[in-house]
Amino acid sequence: MTNDTLLDTGSLRLREIRETDDTQRDSPDASFVERMRERFPTEAEYDRMLTRKAESRADARQAPSTLEELRAALDAFLDVHVEGPHRVDDMRWLSGGASKLQVAFSLEWNDPLEGQTTSQLVLRMEPQESLNATSRIREFEIINALGEHLPVPRAYWVDDAADFFPQPTLIYALAYGVSKPRAVEGRPTGVGSAFDAELRAELGPQFTAHLAKLHALDAESLDLPSFDLPRVGTTDTALWQLNRARRVWEEDRGEELPLWEVAANWLERNAPELDRVSLLHGDYRTGNYLFDEDDRQITTWLDWERGHLGDRHRDLAWATLPTFGTPSEDGKTLLVSGLVPYDEFISEYERLSGLYVDPARLRYYRILNTFQLIASTLGSASRVIRLGRSHQDVLLAWLEGVVYSLGEELRTSILEEN
Repeated sequence: MTNDTLLDTGSLRLREIRETDDTQRDSPDASFVERMRERFPTEAEYDRMLTRKAESRADARQAPSTLEELRAALDAFLDVHVEGPHRVDDMRWLSGGASKLQVAFSLEWNDPLEGQTTSQLVLRMEPQESLNATSRIREFEIINALGEHLPVPRAYWVDDAADFFPQPTLIYALAYGVSKPRAVEGRPTGVGSAFDAELRAELGPQFTAHLAKLHALDAESLDLPSFDLPRVGTTDTALWQLNRARRVWEEDRGEELPLWEVAANWLERNAPELDRVSLLHGDYRTGNYLFDEDDRQITTWLDWERGHLGDRHRDLAWATLPTFGTPSEDGKTLLVSGLVPYDEFISEYERLSGLYVDPARLRYYRILNTFQLIASTLGSASRVIRLGRSHQDVLLAWLEGVVYSLGEELRTSILEEN
């Protein structure tokens, strides 16, 4: 057998292996799912969500839910969960968001806390398969835990097992405000929104103060039963987050990416120990809060689906990612989330929280965050689009375009001197 024949045979075998793996990712069997669980141990609730996602992937493609179908499901849900007469009106789709279906409605009912009233509510439901496999029960718990500490919407009910709705669903209060100045052109998911200097001066301090307050809370005293508690002095939280991203990539990817393996090995070798447990938002940036444009106050923090207990540097690194920032008018300074100069953000956060920001851990989580974004955009988004399992195919396709800048950011970050 000639060398050329050997090469041809080897290439054919490699292609067969890749095609088999890709088929497994389109329709994972029990052995594939169990192999992923064993290779990449993570938090129990994330494991449940990722397992549910994999086990459901072989299900037949569902037609998008109509308002009429959701109205019927909502009526059935409320008949069980609301005492006395009640009526739903004004159901309408809400725009925005890269991964969840959201419907606003009004509910006339006897609220146990407020008496007879009309509440403006939002039904927040998973599509058949989301860009991010996250937990509605954890989102419900974290919003309720923070009601006395930060501006968050009141969470009313959760259908975690999808007993009434087509997919797991959270119902919470409709929040008011805007995610960007009305005069500014909108950007998908709020990334890259521009604010003038006057508005930055009002919103920036609130943006920093809210994160400082969140991280300074005694996280272990909060009622968060579905959250795993990492141990101080261990690498639990870093490895849980790393393994979650690695599992997402291995279950969703459609191609090889050598840089990914280099980054995964670096992240595993350099996982930092936890010095203090904080409650994290997980996606803390412009686009995930609303503000009143008249009084310039942040009215609500939304999208707590990635919230977890862990290292504060994870949120800090996320908020300061260049991907989510904008340059100052002179182009010389990165404005964190379009609001605050980087150095000012870090120093003010330390002053308000009383917590030290470690540059080494900040760098680690910046690399891990970029790693996670690549898993979502190049891995999950590609497969969800191809299988036609989301209502946001156009947006998810747009997100794939940021992979190249993320890859370069990942490469240069790893090569930086410690």
